[in-house]
Amino acid sequence: MVKIIQYIDNNLDTELSLERVSEIAAYSPFHFHRIFKLIVGETLQNYIFRKRIEKSAFYLSLRKNLSVKDIYLNLGFSSHSDFNKVFKKYYGKSPSEFRKLSPEKFHTISQIHRKNGQVDTVFDQYICNIENLLNWTTMNLKIKVMQLQEMNLAAVMSLGIANVESSFNVLIDWAKKKQLFPRENLKMISVYHDSFKVTAADKVRIHACMLLDEKLEKQEGEVFPETVEAGKFIIGSGEVTLADFEQSWVSLFLWMKENGYSTRKAFPFEIYHSNFKEHPEGKVLVDFCIPIN
Repeated sequence: MVKIIQYIDNNLDTELSLERVSEIAAYSPFHFHRIFKLIVGETLQNYIFRKRIEKSAFYLSLRKNLSVKDIYLNLGFSSHSDFNKVFKKYYGKSPSEFRKLSPEKFHTISQIHRKNGQVDTVFDQYICNIENLLNWTTMNLKIKVMQLQEMNLAAVMSLGIANVESSFNVLIDWAKKKQLFPRENLKMISVYHDSFKVTAADKVRIHACMLLDEKLEKQEGEVFPETVEAGKFIIGSGEVTLADFEQSWVSLFLWMKENGYSTRKAFPFEIYHSNFKEHPEGKVLVDFCIPIN
């Protein structure tokens, strides 16, 4: 299922019929449909539709060089009117209205189901203005731009923020059997394959990971190999509470824009250097890492 989800995310611009995807998964369409819905919590076509809409929102927000037409054609929509209709139904704003929104002004997009069944989109205003946010960054994060070497990881997929801890528990149980846990200088990592700006928290895909000395050659149960490619990163380091994570990410992306950097096609991640459960104030020493060009 991990491989199938990765395949879908990498091929949103192609035809992704049930027959095609189930063939890749080596299941009959009937059985694959049932298994996918059981594991992911939605049908294959609903998942593909949601990912295409969310990817379009991501491009509208951060890839200003792409035209609206480029975006909807690359994601399989046949016309501007069709794209405009489904996007507005999902986010409550047209693509052009959505593109005008400042990414610093709003931090989350949530859907509220009214009693009449309609879905309304609410943009929660950030808790402070940009100046205060940058001041918070200066006070709480040490920021640097540097090259990181390739990292070989063992990973367990989590669908939804609430399931991350259980994914880490699966990973740790696997590592104990391999005598990889505990060990000195162990690094646990969360890799974000979706953005909270466009994906609901219960559907965000996060990989709970452990840094390995040697590459994991094949999948072992729920644990699969993942690689963070070498490259340039903005790294914001600080000792913060879990409640500060969202503010840390927003402020770091704001710092990136203010300093003229742009993201590259790779996933942001967190590296944990301590355990918040062992800190009297529930704080954790963490690096927030953004891949940049």
